[in-house]
Amino acid sequence: MSAPGTTTANLAQEPAFTHRQILVIMSGLMLGMFLAALDQTIVSTALPTIVGDFHRSDLLSWVITSYLLASTASTPLWGKAGDLYGRKRVFQLAIVVFLVASALCGASQNMYELILFRGLQGIGGGGLISLVFAIIGDVIPPRERGRYQGYFGAVFGVSSVVGPLIGGFAVDSLSWRYIFYINLPLGIVALIVTNRVLQLPKRTRHVLIDWWGALLLVAGVSCILLATQIGGTDHPWGSWQVIGLFVLGAVGLAAFAVREKIAPEPILPLELFRMQIFTIANIVSFVSGVAMFGALAFLPQYLQLVHGVSATESGLLLLPLLVGLLVMSIGSGLYISRTGRYRWFPLAGTILVTIGLILLTHLGAHTSLVVVGLDILVFGAGLGLFIQVLTLVVQNAVPMRQMGVATSSVTFFRSMGGAIGASALGAVLTAGIAAEFPKFLPPAALAGGGDKVAQLVQSPDVLDALKRTHPALHEGIIQAYSHAIDRLFLVAIPVSVLSIIAALFIRQVRLRTSNTAPPAAGRPGAQSDAGPDTVLASERAGAGAGAGAGAGAGSDAGAGMDAGTGAGAGGGTDAGAGTGGGTDARAGTDARGRTDAGAGAAPLAPEGTH
Repeated sequence: MSAPGTTTANLAQEPAFTHRQILVIMSGLMLGMFLAALDQTIVSTALPTIVGDFHRSDLLSWVITSYLLASTASTPLWGKAGDLYGRKRVFQLAIVVFLVASALCGASQNMYELILFRGLQGIGGGGLISLVFAIIGDVIPPRERGRYQGYFGAVFGVSSVVGPLIGGFAVDSLSWRYIFYINLPLGIVALIVTNRVLQLPKRTRHVLIDWWGALLLVAGVSCILLATQIGGTDHPWGSWQVIGLFVLGAVGLAAFAVREKIAPEPILPLELFRMQIFTIANIVSFVSGVAMFGALAFLPQYLQLVHGVSATESGLLLLPLLVGLLVMSIGSGLYISRTGRYRWFPLAGTILVTIGLILLTHLGAHTSLVVVGLDILVFGAGLGLFIQVLTLVVQNAVPMRQMGVATSSVTFFRSMGGAIGASALGAVLTAGIAAEFPKFLPPAALAGGGDKVAQLVQSPDVLDALKRTHPALHEGIIQAYSHAIDRLFLVAIPVSVLSIIAALFIRQVRLRTSNTAPPAAGRPGAQSDAGPDTVLASERAGAGAGAGAGAGAGSDAGAGMDAGTGAGAGGGTDAGAGTGGGTDARAGTDARGRTDAGAGAAPLAPEGTH
């Protein structure tokens, strides 16, 4: 008997993909991800020109903010939609939304239209990023996924270099509108490739869409992000507008949590947070997003203002960060695929990032670019050690039927952290500049013109021209800015330390070697998807205390364990639910009689070409 949210398809084996097939599939996925990643780097290059055409510098920040709000708020919705309706068709819908919005952005006749269409583009972009990693979760088993994670790091690396180059060329030789039109051929190719090669398991389910939950989530997240964007810029942080938005956001999210408890098909199932590894991974994602992506947002500005380089050159000077990220991402991925061990990578990565932040606190007005490159190399190496590992461990811990919503949660919390971090650290930087100006500038330069001097920090070209006309004033400004950005990185350090503490609680559990839905626990013929020797000693030693009572069983209409059970003499659970938590959803027993609950994964049927 079916019920809302239960699976009605007949059980079928999920197709196994060869290495060649995986590479072909990844080509389509990387094109989709490249669209979203490129957009974030190419638009910033053209912003001054766009503002000049529309003569609305007061709305400049909203071109970025509208995209950020829409992409972050929509991310969990895309993940849930992929779980319900199949990720292939939902991913293609995200591409179509992104392309239509790109065409509309290019055709915008005023700033209000551009801001509106950028919000629509953000909705599509939110789906592109989160669904790519969810699809990878469908195609590649966790144990093998590390071999491929370097490819996606390369996408972000290439986009961060190519974006400013293409943006600069479009602005100088064509028109700023082409920074949006360039998405059209790339997106069409991505649609063709994914339509031909992307064959994913289709989950046919009777569902009731939780529209109220979606509305409350979007409203709560939007209010909080909006408060972080206008706080300290349009309105003081203590103003009733900012405080009111924070209160409304908190009320919206609280109402969302209450709604999720009673919704037949919740957008973000609260039961997932009973899994320790899911909760800890998202905490690390959020906290690291605050410290790292917030701090990272200001490095290009430092290079342009203090060292006088162009936007394109600043992108090239960030290559050491990308090299560190790629090398460590590929190296850690290969190690995880070979050994199945991942626990220490998030810890080592957060420690390395914290060391990178400490090094960045010593940036000065005349620090060598070589030293800057070495500092951000350390920073990038730390990022490469754990950014994609967090997604891997979450995907390994949850049932296949919740792969999309679990994957999107990591992206969602990281984006939330980055948005909040960028705003909060931006306020620290602004306050630091105001405090440092009187130390390095003569009173005559500040008298009646402090605001004009502060505006120079927002214009690299004007500040560079000042170097030729008033070198002493220029020197004072870059000294003040250097000291202010050092303070920014200093504030980010204790936040990064919190991510180290959280990473200590990430447990080692066995990585699945197959995405095939195994027989339900207790059925004849049920067996492990990996040999007993793959269960690590540390996992065995720590599992016993959490057995049986801690891992409450929940059956659904599909006849399986939803949360999972711990059974047998050895006890314990597989997915690392932690204190009183549930288990991973996988079937099989090991030599000690421990059962890995497997029926939580939805029965699958091959998905055809749509």
